[in-house]
Amino acid sequence: MGRFPSIAASKAKTGAAKGKLYSMYAREIYDKAKKGGSASPESNFALKQVIEKAKKEQVPADIIKRALDKFNSGAGEDYQVVRYEIIGPNGATLIAECLTDNVNRSISDVRTQVNKAKMKMGAMNSVSYNYDNLAVVTFKADNEEDALMALLDEGIEVLDDEYSDGNLTISVAPTDQHKMHVCLSNLYPDIDYLIDEVGMYPKEKVTLTGEDKELFERLLTLLDDVEDVKTVYHNVEL
Repeated sequence: MGRFPSIAASKAKTGAAKGKLYSMYAREIYDKAKKGGSASPESNFALKQVIEKAKKEQVPADIIKRALDKFNSGAGEDYQVVRYEIIGPNGATLIAECLTDNVNRSISDVRTQVNKAKMKMGAMNSVSYNYDNLAVVTFKADNEEDALMALLDEGIEVLDDEYSDGNLTISVAPTDQHKMHVCLSNLYPDIDYLIDEVGMYPKEKVTLTGEDKELFERLLTLLDDVEDVKTVYHNVEL
C-alpha cells in the first residue's frame, strides 16, 4: 500500500503554523458540537475524535474550552467543508479541503495561491476520481491478524492494510469508521491512534523533479497561509 504515511508527513509539514492550527481546531470543535447537537464528547463521537486529535497536537485546553463554550452560548456561526481540486505539472494533483463560513472567500484565497504557483483549479471531479475517500487509523500492534480478524467478525470490510515497524494501518469505508473504533477499542482497551481520520488518499503517486517540484512545494506552503484551508491531499512522492 504505502500511501498513508507520506500523506501524514505532508500534512504535518503544511500544518506547521501553530496559530492557524489552533484556529482551525477551534472551528472544527465548534462545528462538530453544533452538527452533533452536543458539547459532550461521550455522546458525540465526531466531537470526541476531534478533541482527542487536538490534544495530541498540543492545542491548549483553553482553546478547546472556548470552542465548546461558544456552542453552548448558542452562537450562530455555520461552517461547511468544501474541497477544491487543483491540477499541477506532470500528473500532479491536489485537493485543498477547507472548513469555512464564507465559500466566496475560501475559493478566492485558494485560487490566488494556485495562480502564484503557476497551476490551475480543476472542475469538480477532475481530480478526485483518482483518490479514495477512506477512514484510516494507524496504531501500535503486535501483529495484524488479531485486528483484521476482529473487524471481519464484526462484518467490517477492511479496504486496505499495512503493517510496518510495529505500526498497523487500516482503512475502511467512512461509514464504517465508528464501528471500527468500537471494535478496536474492545480488542485494545488502551489503543492510542497515531493517525485517525477520514481523508482523500491517492490511488497512485507521481514523482516531480526540478522546477516542477519547487513550484509544487511552494504551493503547499502558500496553501498553508490560507485561513480556511484545513488539509491538503496530494499524489506527489516527496
